[in-house]
Amino acid sequence: MELDITRLADNPSLWPVWEELDGFWPAFMSQDPTGGLYYGYIRDHFAAHCLLAVDRSSGRAVAKGHSVPLAHTDDLAALPDDGWDWAIRRSAHTRLSGTTPTIASALEIMIRPDLRGGGLSAIMLGAMRDNVAELGFRDLIAPVRPTGRSGPIREYAFSTRPDGLPVDPWLRVHVRAGGRIVNVAHRSMVMTGRLEQWREWTGLPFDTDGPVDVPSALAPVHVSLAEDVAVYVEPNVWVHHRL
Repeated sequence: MELDITRLADNPSLWPVWEELDGFWPAFMSQDPTGGLYYGYIRDHFAAHCLLAVDRSSGRAVAKGHSVPLAHTDDLAALPDDGWDWAIRRSAHTRLSGTTPTIASALEIMIRPDLRGGGLSAIMLGAMRDNVAELGFRDLIAPVRPTGRSGPIREYAFSTRPDGLPVDPWLRVHVRAGGRIVNVAHRSMVMTGRLEQWREWTGLPFDTDGPVDVPSALAPVHVSLAEDVAVYVEPNVWVHHRL
């Protein structure tokens, strides 16, 4: 497959093609209220950080990548616990205060489900690194979803195979590209909803107190029947790319 990878700021006519990749995340993953500070303004303020890969022969969307600019001058070896949410909030503060961004953070790489497992994630990460560098940044950070997680998150984040590469497939992509695992963002994303909402998002009954395992979640969803609420706190792993 031959790909054309385009920055949406350079070709806004491709926004309808970009939308072909909407709807592939589990429903509960789109319930983090912080996301609206980015996705609600994506065309007006972040198009230069949106990359779209299109199959040259068919014109169909293949993959997309999001990053976000932000001002941050603290130690990149000690990134904060509230990873994905923090990156979006910090970018909003940067824009509203008129401060010059100093680094960029990855937010998402989405591969079309029927094309996963074929190396496109590495291609899109490489394109994101190149784009961020072209925009003038020398550091890219990423709150990575460790999709293969098993066991305690801190132990898993730094677990390696015999070849020295991370056990986790997404972390492995980042390390192969030159990234360095920094630390764990224990509360990177937070989704809260009434039990009726969680039933709608997941198709599960949510009829018992305590932790509930939800497909595609990286940690249990915690349920309170008395309060009619359930909360999901997702851990991510911070990776730093020096460009």
